[in-house]
Amino acid sequence: MIPASAAASVAKRSVLSLALASLLLAAGTAQTPPAGPATYEAYAVRFGILPAFSVARLVAGAERGRTVDIPVMVWLLKGSNGRQVLVDSGFHRQKFLDQWKPREFRTPAAAVEAAGVKPEAVTDIIISHAHWDHVDGVDLFPKATVWIQREEYRYYTGEAWFARETQGGVDAEDMQALLKINTEGRLRFVEGDDQEIIPGIRCYTGGKHTFASQYVSALLRRSAASAGQAATAAGTVVLTSDNVYLYENLEKHAAIAQTLDAASNLKAQDRIRTLASEPRLIVPGHDPLVFERHPPADPTLSGMAVRLG
Repeated sequence: MIPASAAASVAKRSVLSLALASLLLAAGTAQTPPAGPATYEAYAVRFGILPAFSVARLVAGAERGRTVDIPVMVWLLKGSNGRQVLVDSGFHRQKFLDQWKPREFRTPAAAVEAAGVKPEAVTDIIISHAHWDHVDGVDLFPKATVWIQREEYRYYTGEAWFARETQGGVDAEDMQALLKINTEGRLRFVEGDDQEIIPGIRCYTGGKHTFASQYVSALLRRSAASAGQAATAAGTVVLTSDNVYLYENLEKHAAIAQTLDAASNLKAQDRIRTLASEPRLIVPGHDPLVFERHPPADPTLSGMAVRLG
């Protein structure tokens, strides 16, 4: 039998231990903010420049003879959920380098690694459309799940090749690379318009730049969440890819020059304006001004990458 005085001492220590544990638990809970939405740091990453590109090939109705040095780029989304997402994958095959002779070229994989993410760490690639300069680098990221509109994949791996001149800008070797990725179990389909395929990232069907082109929105990350409060998005960025080539398309409300349906492209532009939190968060696919209107991601990158937002 335990003496009454000893039992009282044990009981007192137990009460104190429980009280201390409760205080520690409460303190820990107060310091951990509730889970919020998946949000992203967004970057435009340039891997080369196509010199003296005709503006008339970018903006419908633009005067002949005017040229611009256009960047070729991919867009990197670093997620609060650990996802490292690329929108488009650029190009790297020698035949394209020989044909277009880009300046300041590095492979998209090297450019993304310079921006802080190794190629094997890329978890997802969203292909906006099947043109060579947006999909050719898809095989540079060996572990990524690749997302593409189902109808885009179906058409360009199917009946686009039944006749001549129905696959302009789409390369057979790139389609074979997508097929290989599919057989490896790394391809996923986007099923039409306004689909959240990854938490915080949505895809929208675009303005018929190709058979079923798309563009992407992402929730931007704030620098830090307030103590005890859920993280909230700092806004929504829209990565238009080739649905909007230049800011000039938006400023003049001019369709892109290379589209299967100008009216649908203008409709897509109007919608993009409503999706972005503010105009500066609309990011055209090939405008050099992107690298002037947004701050450098890192001074050592010498304008090769900027942070969006």
